[in-house]
Amino acid sequence: MKTYILGISAYYHDSSAALVCDGEIVACAQEERFSRKKADHRFPKSSVEYCLAEAGIKISDVTYVVFYEDSLKKFNRLCESYLQFLPKGFKFFSDSFYAWSTSKIDMKSQILGELGSAFRGEFYFTHHHAAHAASAFFPSPYQEAAILTLDAVGEWSTSSLGYGTGNKIRILKEMRFPHSLGMLYSAFTYYSGFKVNSGEYKLMGLAPYGKPRYADLIKRHLVNIYEDGSMFMDMTYFNYGHGSTMTSPKFHALFAGEPRKPETEITEKEMDLAASIQVVTEEIVLKAATFAHTETGSKNLVLAGGVALNCVANGILLREGPFKNIWIQPAAGDAGGSLGGALLLWYQELGNDRKPLKSDSQKGSLLGPRFSNSEIESLLNSRALMYEYQRDESKLLSEVTEMLTDEKIIGWFQGRMEYGPRSLGCRSIIGDARSKKMQQIMNLKIKFRESFRPFAPSVLHEHVHEFFEVAKNSDDPYMLFVANLKKQLRSVLSPQDKLDMKNTDLRIRVSVPRSSVPAITHVDYSARIQTVDEERHGRYYRLLKRFYDQTGCPLIVNTSFNIRGEPIVCDPEDAILCFLATDMDCLVLENFVIRKEQQDKSLLAYARIRGEMHKALYALD
Repeated sequence: MKTYILGISAYYHDSSAALVCDGEIVACAQEERFSRKKADHRFPKSSVEYCLAEAGIKISDVTYVVFYEDSLKKFNRLCESYLQFLPKGFKFFSDSFYAWSTSKIDMKSQILGELGSAFRGEFYFTHHHAAHAASAFFPSPYQEAAILTLDAVGEWSTSSLGYGTGNKIRILKEMRFPHSLGMLYSAFTYYSGFKVNSGEYKLMGLAPYGKPRYADLIKRHLVNIYEDGSMFMDMTYFNYGHGSTMTSPKFHALFAGEPRKPETEITEKEMDLAASIQVVTEEIVLKAATFAHTETGSKNLVLAGGVALNCVANGILLREGPFKNIWIQPAAGDAGGSLGGALLLWYQELGNDRKPLKSDSQKGSLLGPRFSNSEIESLLNSRALMYEYQRDESKLLSEVTEMLTDEKIIGWFQGRMEYGPRSLGCRSIIGDARSKKMQQIMNLKIKFRESFRPFAPSVLHEHVHEFFEVAKNSDDPYMLFVANLKKQLRSVLSPQDKLDMKNTDLRIRVSVPRSSVPAITHVDYSARIQTVDEERHGRYYRLLKRFYDQTGCPLIVNTSFNIRGEPIVCDPEDAILCFLATDMDCLVLENFVIRKEQQDKSLLAYARIRGEMHKALYALD
């Protein structure tokens, strides 16, 4: 009889569900993709329904349900933390206490109520950072590894060092709230005018434009960093321990001003703040990893937690750190907790054998729903859209390649949806990386976002070393490491280009072509790489191969299929709405090609109005 374990992460941010059957990952999804509410924290009802449907089972067939953290310990931490600051933040304390005392404290009953009476299995809690650790180690290709989890906070732990071997993990050391690398980075995210829990990517992308002139100030006043990567923060500069904001007036005085208001001009100050906190973060991550290597003696490292999505720090760790091999959970944030909890129960608590796969057991993180051609055709007909059905894959790839070389921007919707924050070639917007105008067009006319934000390349696995300073056959299918572009591919800057590179207007800086693939070359000649191989990526690999055969360029631009304020598209309906409301030229839904130029003009006019309303509705943060 099969054992089904349903993992659930919910009630903070990025809620999700994961289903594991006899140790195999069957399905995983984030609730935001179904609800269309970014970082949705609510019970992942639609995600659970999807996971069960993917396996062809009912909730009554599920043997175990596991929740990704211990709600009682988290409540204890909240109470102790708030009491330390009273009478400051009394209203925030009383509001939080009411929310917990009325619903969250009895998490088991709440979740069982959501699942319904048909569930007759057993219910388990795990711990937040144990779930992170399990999500990193158990799907990895390693028989043994050091484990680092770097996060904002779970129950009490904010970071942990562990060791995994076979089917067991041990947490060796942990750092506790309120001292937290994730919270420190989020404080600068907030102060720089971006939204906490989503704007951290923007701060990381902004960092190369600035100079780390505040780094010493941060280390002198805000945080003491120790050789083992642990840290002690001066909480008088922060407000998150007892209030609803991240930083205190003392923080604002130190950096000579109030937090930047969202959507106001980004100045040199924000650029330098971003560069400074990024440098400090890299120092902490490198020290923590070095200590982990010393403590465990392993040549392998696995990472999870929100900070593990800082791909710039990951790239430095890979190049300069002591580990030979590094594997990072693609859904490293709280969304990955559902998977970690399920795997922890299967291996550690139930004692089942584990046999790591050569690549990993994450299946390319393509673990979400897929849609058939017949489902797509019915939808297209109901929307009165003009389309072409291309049965022959070779002809389809030729058409798409031709559009790419003609600098068209294409919505690419294929196979199973990605699990985690990155689009990996199944829910992607793609373009020609050689285009000088592609980055700005995609940012401003497609994504409706800031012009400075970089785009990632998808590159054929066998050619990655020809374009980037990485080892031959480097494997990064999850877009989690940054590498530098090879020097011979970089452009020689004219005197005017050099002047433009110093301009305070980021749009001018971005417009300077820095390489033969300018659309994916960041201001510091770096790129966040996704390697693409046929086993994991199928048709997407064959598209890149066709593009390479025709152009000699083995990479294209790959950005997430969404616009600002919205999650990545989940189903064909989401993809069509996004396509019509933006300046995308073509949408490819499995075997269907929908060209913008062939659509009814009144339909496009209506969709464009909807797009403009959306831009006005959602702030850039």
